Amino acid sequence: MDTRHVREVPDIWETVRVTPPASAPRVITVVGPTAAGKSDLGVFLAQRLGGEVINADSMQLYRGMDIGTAKLTLPERDGVPHRLLDIWDVTETASVAEYQRLARLEIDRLLAEGRTPILVGGSGLYVKGAIDALEFPGTDPEVRARLEAELAERGSGALHERLAAADPDAARSILASNGRRIVRALEVIEITGKPFTANLPGDEPVYDAVQIGVDVDRPELDERIALRVDRMWEAGLVDEVRALEASGLREGLTAARALGYQQILAALAGECTEDGARAETVRATKRFARRQDSWFRRDSRVVWLGGGHRDRGELPHRALTLVERAVTA
Repeated sequence: MDTRHVREVPDIWETVRVTPPASAPRVITVVGPTAAGKSDLGVFLAQRLGGEVINADSMQLYRGMDIGTAKLTLPERDGVPHRLLDIWDVTETASVAEYQRLARLEIDRLLAEGRTPILVGGSGLYVKGAIDALEFPGTDPEVRARLEAELAERGSGALHERLAAADPDAARSILASNGRRIVRALEVIEITGKPFTANLPGDEPVYDAVQIGVDVDRPELDERIALRVDRMWEAGLVDEVRALEASGLREGLTAARALGYQQILAALAGECTEDGARAETVRATKRFARRQDSWFRRDSRVVWLGGGHRDRGELPHRALTLVERAVTA
């Protein structure tokens, strides 16, 4: 499916020519909120540093979810290999632990080849799982089954209230509608006897990494999000969701909650109008972008570079300069 007109690809990526450093840091991450311009910067850096992009967007892991996730088309990838795209069916439940395993395989492969891995995406826990010493607590089938039964009976709001009482930090980072993550957090609390957030370690790295955050002022980012959603609708997002629904999207515990997809599924079920679904997608995406920004701001290792209209022309130069300084430091 051709979604090139969904994206605004700046001319600067074609005009900047910078000689890459003789060596590069072991891993580069490009992070930040949705619609900030991470994907284009990732392609640029991969071209200049002789690397490959490793996807760190949890929803771009799913096959067929192209328009609504702003997945780069082959022409937009401009010859740069992109790994960990389109690896799961929409019926599969996402697993950060499995992503961690796959991402580290790709990172280690590239390092062995003398190439630069560039993780690009806004899924903070996925990025952290790939580059930091993050171990995931096990699961207890009996505890999980009991919590899932309670979720089905009482709804996610009631479980979210319990999570807020047990671990306020976790409750603030998990949407009240995200039943699967709420169940997992409560399960970990019950198994370990500690808050869910206490089971997440600090910033002990597994790889030497340079982390670049793409920073866009909130008013401009909100405008970009609204424009992106409009373009997605024009590009055929509703038809994409219809096709995926026939492939089991509605039964997918993770994919069915993706922004845009969840709202359109509700419209197809007669729970709201299509215009209402579009408006709610814009609102939900803006809220999500704020949570993404808050997550990455908590990591002092992320160096923020301006990606707004005023700074966009300088972003490639500044990113490469940051990489070069890390190499020579």
